[in-house]
Amino acid sequence: MKKITILGAGFAALTAVRQIRKIDKNCEITLVAANKEFIYLPSLIWIPSGRRQASDLIVPLDNFISKYNIKFHAAHVSGIKQSGRVVETTNGTVENDGLIIATGGRFIKKLSGIEHAITPCEGILAAEKIRDRIKAMDSGTIAIGFASNPKEKSAMRGGPMFEFLFGLDQQLRAEKRRDKFKLVFFCPAPKPGIRMGEKAVEGILSRMKKLNIETHLGHKMKGFQADKVKTEGGEFHADLILFMPGMTGNKWFKNTDLPLSEGGLLKATKHCEVEGMKNVYVAGDSGSFQGPGWMPKQAHMADLQAEAAAENLLNSLADKPAIATFKPELMCIIDSNNKGVFTLRNEKRQFVLPPLRIFHWAKSFFEWWYLRQLR
Repeated sequence: MKKITILGAGFAALTAVRQIRKIDKNCEITLVAANKEFIYLPSLIWIPSGRRQASDLIVPLDNFISKYNIKFHAAHVSGIKQSGRVVETTNGTVENDGLIIATGGRFIKKLSGIEHAITPCEGILAAEKIRDRIKAMDSGTIAIGFASNPKEKSAMRGGPMFEFLFGLDQQLRAEKRRDKFKLVFFCPAPKPGIRMGEKAVEGILSRMKKLNIETHLGHKMKGFQADKVKTEGGEFHADLILFMPGMTGNKWFKNTDLPLSEGGLLKATKHCEVEGMKNVYVAGDSGSFQGPGWMPKQAHMADLQAEAAAENLLNSLADKPAIATFKPELMCIIDSNNKGVFTLRNEKRQFVLPPLRIFHWAKSFFEWWYLRQLR
């Protein structure tokens, strides 16, 4: 019986499990993760307004593990040996015939004073901290921004920051206190959101202007103070700072022979195989993938990569050609608590639909549908 190890418990990891079981009911699958639970990160945007609580987004994986006949190894990954055949963890080693790495990325926290900023996508505690800070504020300036990894342009999380921005604007309006707050959006890029296309950028910036959201764009970040955002184009006051830095690879990558890109992610082929590593595949934020410059880091893309990685690994283990590829596609709904903007971009088409309530409900429905499968 072939032994497959999957590292992680996020979108890519769970999709890889499903895809493997869809093709092979008998191989042994071991899932390695710190906790036996899944956190639905896309809905962190609804925690500040109280639309979601932590308990809504955390799903124990016991039923999933039982349904797909998985062995669970509770531990943090610390390294890999023997060309991927042995995974070292804080709870012993795990041997395998094939490996899929889906442990996500790591935010780059090198900017001076970054401890004064909250990084929303770090998890539920960060989103709850934003909720509590907003609730405690009577007035003030809220600065919201993001940056990329300069050595890995795709390694960023811009979409959620637009959602926190527009979501907070709507929340404060619903609470009838928007006039007491100044919202400032900042980004080193002169055209934030350009991966979604020129029309998307035009729409985003036009919407900011309409909602009286100030912008500070096109200036390299210098750092933060407790009440200040500092850039090479000047600095400005802020009572609350939300900032999403660029991403790089996990720290434990350095304890391996895995090939890394200049930006610190795992070098992957178009088939999601880690370059030069037999039966070692990667999916999601951990990988540096071949594709167009606009290719995003998001759950949808991670799922597509995970499906290709799982299929190719099984073929490789069966001495068949590993030829599956994934379709580069950016698909998202930028939500603002009551409406959403739908954006789609792939190699054949590109379009943006204006803010509509139906897209907000579509995003909510997808959350319900996805989590229902796990519960």
